[in-house]
Amino acid sequence: MSTQGPLRVGLLVFDGVEELDVVGPWEVLGAWAAHSDLRPEVLTFSADGGGVRCAHGLGLVPDTGAADVGPLHVLVHPGGPGTRTLLADPGHLAWVRGVRATTPLMASVCTGALVYAAAGLLAGRPATTHRDALDALTRADPSVLVDAEARFVDDGDVVTSAGVSAGIDMALHLVARLESADAARAVRRGLQYDPAPPV
Repeated sequence: MSTQGPLRVGLLVFDGVEELDVVGPWEVLGAWAAHSDLRPEVLTFSADGGGVRCAHGLGLVPDTGAADVGPLHVLVHPGGPGTRTLLADPGHLAWVRGVRATTPLMASVCTGALVYAAAGLLAGRPATTHRDALDALTRADPSVLVDAEARFVDDGDVVTSAGVSAGIDMALHLVARLESADAARAVRRGLQYDPAPPV
């Protein structure tokens, strides 16, 4: 990572964000930060620093606002119904492009990929999103090489994940990339994340 200073990961929050899109990666990355010798900083932020109401009613109070978040090594853009508003917001898309210019690694969860596509970040690149939004991803940018099967797609400086719970897998992958596979395994064990669906 080329950004100088301590390793910093920012998770964007906004009205209508899917709860697990934020909280799943935050739990993984926060657990990593608590034990890593790299001492990464993991923080949440909203456009104006104010609280947000998530898709299913959970209220979140972020650490800071976009104007004050400072340089990041990684941006995580979650999805949820609120992305439909962001897709149509030229100011937000311009902000995403601006962040891209200074942030070495851009990650998305679920329909956060639609925002990246609308901002031009996924042109001609492999990416994924929630299975119910794959067509919407193609509409946002027909040149995207849509992967309908992957839990997450790592294309170097952009990592996209499929729907909701796939953000946990993607975040563990980020830990492995940013530190090591052993660090990611330690986080997974600590969270007792070993999916075995009952149905």
